[in-house]
Amino acid sequence: MKTGPTPTENSVPLRISGFSTLAEALDYAAGGETGCNFYGDQGELHAVLAYADLREQARSLARRLLSLGLERGARVAIVADTDPDFQRFFFACQYAGFVPVPLSASLLISGHKRYVAQLRALLANCQPSVAVAGSEFFPFLSEAAEDLELDHIGTVEAFMSLPEVQQELEPLNSTEMAYIQYTSGSTLFPRGVMITQTAVLANLEGILAHGLKIRPGDRAVSWLPFYHDMGLVGFVLAPMVGQVSVDYLKTRSFAMRPRLWLSLMTQARATISFSPTFGYEMCARRLKRDDVGKFDLSAWRAAGVGAETIRSDVLEEFATAFAPSGFKPGAFLACYGMAEASLAISFASLGEGITTDHVEQTPLSERGVAIPLNGHRCGSEADWTNASRFVNCGAALPGIQVEARDEQGQVLPDRHAGVIFVRGANIMSGYLGDRGKTRKVLSQDGWLDTGDIGYLVEGNIVIIGRKKDVIIIHGRNIWPQDLEHLAEELPEIRIGDACAFSIEVPNRTELAVMVVQFRELNAVKRTECIHRLQGLIREQFAIDCFVELVPPRTLPRTSSGKLSRSKTREEFLNRNNVAQLFHSRNGSAESRPQQPRQQADACATSSR
Repeated sequence: MKTGPTPTENSVPLRISGFSTLAEALDYAAGGETGCNFYGDQGELHAVLAYADLREQARSLARRLLSLGLERGARVAIVADTDPDFQRFFFACQYAGFVPVPLSASLLISGHKRYVAQLRALLANCQPSVAVAGSEFFPFLSEAAEDLELDHIGTVEAFMSLPEVQQELEPLNSTEMAYIQYTSGSTLFPRGVMITQTAVLANLEGILAHGLKIRPGDRAVSWLPFYHDMGLVGFVLAPMVGQVSVDYLKTRSFAMRPRLWLSLMTQARATISFSPTFGYEMCARRLKRDDVGKFDLSAWRAAGVGAETIRSDVLEEFATAFAPSGFKPGAFLACYGMAEASLAISFASLGEGITTDHVEQTPLSERGVAIPLNGHRCGSEADWTNASRFVNCGAALPGIQVEARDEQGQVLPDRHAGVIFVRGANIMSGYLGDRGKTRKVLSQDGWLDTGDIGYLVEGNIVIIGRKKDVIIIHGRNIWPQDLEHLAEELPEIRIGDACAFSIEVPNRTELAVMVVQFRELNAVKRTECIHRLQGLIREQFAIDCFVELVPPRTLPRTSSGKLSRSKTREEFLNRNNVAQLFHSRNGSAESRPQQPRQQADACATSSR
């Protein structure tokens, strides 16, 4: 009987290519001893699932699902909690010829009402033949499924108790869908990304062979949610295809106790783990003086960063804080990708850490040209103050083409910002049930419009931001991240507590708005902070910015924890009468946005 986690070392030779399906990859991984390990809220091991056991149990469950008489390719919606049952159902679908659809398990992020609405939108979009959830999430799934007339909905136990049919399994083939991945954008209008077996395996080979250069002795740790592409592809499928043992924390366990992540890295001597920037920030911010000696991060060779804007300053703080624990800055590994590309588009070079591109702000915002400052001080202090710094996300993985294009679709030269387009075997087949949206972003010859603005530098990708988030004032492009980073330089404002966007206002085409989570209740200090922030923005960007202070935990986030600018904007407009808030004097440059009276008291009634 197994009493500990699966081992790091493995008896089967490492193999990361030549698989035509995920089922074939699991068949190979099952020949060894590695697998998945699940840890609880206190860091205790509570479940072990070796790949050999996963294969056996998934094949048994596949025969039970076949007893339902579903058509080949039927969709099976699975609430993707970080639990062994998710893998069992996901791979049962692979063996049975059904298409798994991971559903969000973001109850704590969303709250009951919003979460049920989110599940309902997902179910209505994917129209599954089967919907399943563990006992914790089944009441929400059941509520969401009311009146949707699903053929089969039940708990994990209900489907596990079905009879096994005695027939030969016919796994999904290389041309069939491997899964449907929902993006972390709009919850009411979800987009299901259709990924074939060929697409995801092409991407996994690139990630393992070139991005991570996987090798014997590697071990992974992850707290990323299984319903997010980085959690699913990066830390469920990639470890399995690479025969790597992986140790899991629930996302909520990490959120409550970020140090559990580092404790598990220490305990497992893990070499690979990824996080958005905010995960590293949470660890650095909550570090206690006597914690440093408790961690040994010296084995961590690939500390991946992605899924949202990469903040080099935050990573520098993490590296400094955990240097005494053996963390090496060169372990940081920037990457760029999206669900529509299976997962990864580019990786920076292993062992080089984070590299940044400092560019002049004015030419970039006015002409879209990224003129480098070359890493040394040139000109006045103001020249450096009015600079932008972006992280280099490295070169595209082999087999992936990348272009930056202007608004007319013309390919741009190096250091000219435009929309990033990509093409490769890893690109999605389209959005489920939305041919119109698919045609807008995916050309007939396979080029995907990522919706991201960026530029190329000698084959390396530099991402500036999302096209839909750009603030355009007087013909200049203002990146919301630049405004947010400026706000976070104030001692009263924490990283991730500011959200910038723009709105249309009377007599003005567009005005920048910043919503800031603020903990100070003193009215004088609040007003002083608003004026100071507005002054900094005016000084550096020569624009006016309306600043609204809101209570902590007000800014909405996506199911994967990303800040949602579109939702923040929507909520801002819902709670404010723009015509009353803003007054212009015939559009003169001297007009200033007026702060609402209720703003000074916004935190007074909040729970902290």
